[in-house]
Amino acid sequence: MVYAGVDPLSGKPRYLRETSKSYEAAQIALTKLQRQVDEERHPKTGITVRQAIAQWLEVADLADTTRERYEDLIRLHILPTLGDRPADRVDAELLERLYARLQQCRDLCIGRPSPGHVCRPLSGSTVRKIHYILRTAFSRAVRWRQMNVNRAELAQVPARNATEPDPPSPQEAAALLNEAWSDPDWGLLLWLTMLSGARRGEICALRWVDVDTGRAVLWVPFSIAQTKTGLKRKSTKTEKGRRVALDPYTLSLLAEHRARREQLCAALGCELYDHSYLFSPSPDSSTPWRPHSVSQKYRYMAKRLGLRSTRLHSLRHYSATELLAAGVDLRTVAGRLGHGSGGATTLKVYAAWVDEADRRAATTMAGILPRPVPVESKPRSPYERIAAELRHDIQSGKLMPGDHLPTVLEVAAKYAVAAGTAHRAIALLVADGLIDVSRGRRAVVKPAG
Repeated sequence: MVYAGVDPLSGKPRYLRETSKSYEAAQIALTKLQRQVDEERHPKTGITVRQAIAQWLEVADLADTTRERYEDLIRLHILPTLGDRPADRVDAELLERLYARLQQCRDLCIGRPSPGHVCRPLSGSTVRKIHYILRTAFSRAVRWRQMNVNRAELAQVPARNATEPDPPSPQEAAALLNEAWSDPDWGLLLWLTMLSGARRGEICALRWVDVDTGRAVLWVPFSIAQTKTGLKRKSTKTEKGRRVALDPYTLSLLAEHRARREQLCAALGCELYDHSYLFSPSPDSSTPWRPHSVSQKYRYMAKRLGLRSTRLHSLRHYSATELLAAGVDLRTVAGRLGHGSGGATTLKVYAAWVDEADRRAATTMAGILPRPVPVESKPRSPYERIAAELRHDIQSGKLMPGDHLPTVLEVAAKYAVAAGTAHRAIALLVADGLIDVSRGRRAVVKPAG
């Protein structure tokens, strides 16, 4: 046993120990340990797995969503099993046994499971993330001379999961757009996702200033990340913005979309700014859609339609697959989708040539996408039902051109809803062009035509 100073983590004296079978062997071991201390080749601390991971997280440069995902894996699967174990005692055998058990059941059930328990295995990609956390944390501990060797580097990890593109078929894409176009804002969001191949965070982060109608270009400079603390604006996955050419039909859809949003803002007494979001749940477009909400809404719709894939990400696969099948070159497709390998270099070296090819890609994609035919849907929410009844009164002649509509408070009282719900119903009629609203006056039925 050799004194090796004070442990910087615990503040207690630290000793190097080694047990031998004979006095002579102990003398040799003592000399070796003393040399390690003299040459400062010994670990400075008996660091645990918990401490190694904590100090790695302090300095690791991770995206917000990635950090949250890693923290969940650490809390659920690493610390309960390995947290208090000395890091230098975690070897390849221990890790490979742990990885194998996690792929059988994430709860590490042993023997007969408890009544009602259903084993849920972790995927190979999730286990690879766990291994990455341990290996990287131990590597930093070795670099900071808190461990002698990183045995996690010797562990064999599960192979990468084979990923297959799952784009919707042309018939499924047509059904998606037809169903979605009952809400033109939602339909345009899916149309633009299919056309550009943008990621969901990138679509949510788009602002009106990113639409260059003069050049027929859509700029994709940022993305929206949904973290536990709220929405955060960040750079794209490749850390670089990109531009995507737009076709005339898409530009006309965007113009109609802006006109609808401006009418809604005018009805509510606010203004639509260039820095307002292209797609927003708020009437003044001041807040973006939450990426998780967009995925959830798409998943519910895809399930209703019986699609093979219910992932919003499959629309990126659709865009890439259809463009490549139509003969668009691989570099241009990579550039439109924002793939770092192939796209960035091509845009930098062959900018002029790619711009021309991108124009062809935009025209090709617009020709491939089926034109939306809205599916008539029954009103679902209270404000939609109120708007439907008022719309019927106008179309049937019960309310004639020039007649005044009930006030918002009268509508709210009649249907026993909140004033905000009644306001949204009136806003739908404004968007349909059935009534005229001005500040300080009651809504008036507009003449037909």
